[in-house]
This record gives sequence, C-alpha cells and structure tokens, in this order.
Amino acid sequence: MKNITKFISKEDALKNRKCYLFDATGKTLGRFASEIAKILRGKHKPSYTPNTDTGDAVIVINAEKIKVTGAKAARKVYTKHTGWLGGNRVTPYRVMLKKKPEFILMHAVKGMLPVKKPLARAQLKKLHIFIGEKHNMQAQKPIAVNI
Repeated sequence: MKNITKFISKEDALKNRKCYLFDATGKTLGRFASEIAKILRGKHKPSYTPNTDTGDAVIVINAEKIKVTGAKAARKVYTKHTGWLGGNRVTPYRVMLKKKPEFILMHAVKGMLPVKKPLARAQLKKLHIFIGEKHNMQAQKPIAVNI
C-alpha cells in the first residue's frame, strides 16, 4: 500500500498561524499547561507534523491566578543551581507565585514540550504570559478561548 502522509512545509505553517488568548483565572496548573502545549505544538490541527513548527501562538493573561490542587501549594518547589559549589537554590511554590507567577506557567509548559531541541525552543517563543488583564498583543488579533 502507498503511504499517503503529507508533511506540511514551514512556509505553509507560517501562513496559517493564529493567535489564541487564554485566561488562567482559577485554572489548574497541569491541565491548563497541557492544553497550551498542545496548541504550541500544533496537535490541534489536522496538518500536524512532528518535525515542523506548525503550532499557533498563545497569550495567557492573569497568570497570578493559577491554582494547584491538593498539598502542592505547600510541597512544590522550584530548584536552580548557581554553578558554584553548594549553590543549589530552592524556591517554594507560594514564594514563586508572589515573585514570578509567569515563571510557574512557563516552567510547566516547557516540561510538556519535546526535549531541549531547536524545535521546542521555537515553539516556546510563541508563548506570551502576562500578569493581570492587560496585554500588548492586540495587533495579533487573538481569538479568546475558554477551557
């Protein structure tokens, strides 16, 4: 039998790119991040191609109002290493939510994209996260999505 799969070119993917607007108010972190990752990768389109950036852009507002379930608010931590001996820094979820709420969502979505490759970095660049209701992406004419 003949294989009839058609791969989409990069130019065709750029022509058909859209922009979606999500509101994070009261949404669960993991479920919300997986929906965003699906749109960034382009898995919601019938023309999905794994090796091409066919996804759409995503704008997220109200990042500070994201929720986690269970005891994760008390137990979840974000770690980074400074590069020096004993330079492991641990930041609890509650502190990170006050300091950088957009990092929480960016970190969750980044973990749901494919491994650290140029394609994943290109897909992550299409994610724009804002604190509060205002955003500066009106020129992209975002389509409001309610999950």
